[in-house]
Amino acid sequence: MATSSLKNCSQENEADRVHELNAFEATKAGVKGLTDSGVQKVPRMFIRPADELVEERNRSRSPLQAPVIDLGRIGEGEGREKAVSEVRWASKELGIFQIVNHGVAVEVMDAMIDGVRKFHEQDAEAKKQFHTRDAMRKVMYASNVDLYKSRAANWRDTFSVALMGSDRVEPEELPEICRDSTIKYLDEVTNLAHTLFELLSEALGLEQGCLGALKCGRGRTFVGQYYPACPEPELTMGMTNHTDPCFLTILLQDQIGGLQALHNSQYINVEPLPASFVVNIGDMLQIVTNDEFISPIHRVHANRAGPRISVAGFFTGDAISGTIYGPIKELVSENNRARYKEFTVGEYMSKFLERPIDKSGLDEWRLQDEDNV
Repeated sequence: MATSSLKNCSQENEADRVHELNAFEATKAGVKGLTDSGVQKVPRMFIRPADELVEERNRSRSPLQAPVIDLGRIGEGEGREKAVSEVRWASKELGIFQIVNHGVAVEVMDAMIDGVRKFHEQDAEAKKQFHTRDAMRKVMYASNVDLYKSRAANWRDTFSVALMGSDRVEPEELPEICRDSTIKYLDEVTNLAHTLFELLSEALGLEQGCLGALKCGRGRTFVGQYYPACPEPELTMGMTNHTDPCFLTILLQDQIGGLQALHNSQYINVEPLPASFVVNIGDMLQIVTNDEFISPIHRVHANRAGPRISVAGFFTGDAISGTIYGPIKELVSENNRARYKEFTVGEYMSKFLERPIDKSGLDEWRLQDEDNV
């Protein structure tokens, strides 16, 4: 009888949760709509499970900081060698680092942050024309890509632009309020990604053009995240623990802070640094490097100070021609067998969209010991 009562209670709670999710989704106003309505408490659908909250209280913080790498002298012999060495260490040990003197103008960076802010802070009706959960849409706006799959929703809204292959976004496809800043930013950060893939190739001991030849930067998705001020940030997350489903992420963040990366079971703060980008290795790059580089678990705290603005550029590889990716042959040997199955970008992203973001895709593609013979 007790078991039956617990089961019924669980079913009722789940039904209530789905009802709450549906009501939230129907507004098409996102978390910004909640804060505009004056909420003083975090709605139940955003509250982290009790086990996570307990774990949070018991987890210690790391004194480490994400290293800062100066790209200002990569055209010179010693300057390039130094940068490659630093990229190698950061990619192997932490999976995340910051870069300065990267060649993207501060004005372009500031304009992009301002454009994302303006998009999210405009009238809700103006944003609704871009609202969708169709992952095939080139330009979209929504809150929580895994809204119906996660244990708890995150305190953020998202505006994204996805480009496959050599696609370019047409100006009229973008919201007018952030059109010019977005076009300029996409072009400049795409060029920066080419430079980073060259440095990463060299850091692996490969030819400079190796990762470029694999078209690791061909697919691109740019995501403008808006984290409104939260009345109870200790109960929810801006973005829960996750790894990135891409080869490389180039992140622009404002000065609010809240980004952390996991290292040796402790979180490293990735403090905002003016005129910098945060770079982190994605799952796909960990796979093709056969665990030489690591895709770090990272997260973003909710905060009272908000809104926090960030722009993540995800470089996702070639999804157009069905390119098959797997551990690079030069990084595999008899003593270091391939640790992952081959995949296409389409296969990888399809599985990503089927699960909550806190479930890493690496486990799905990792070979079992009995396969790795």
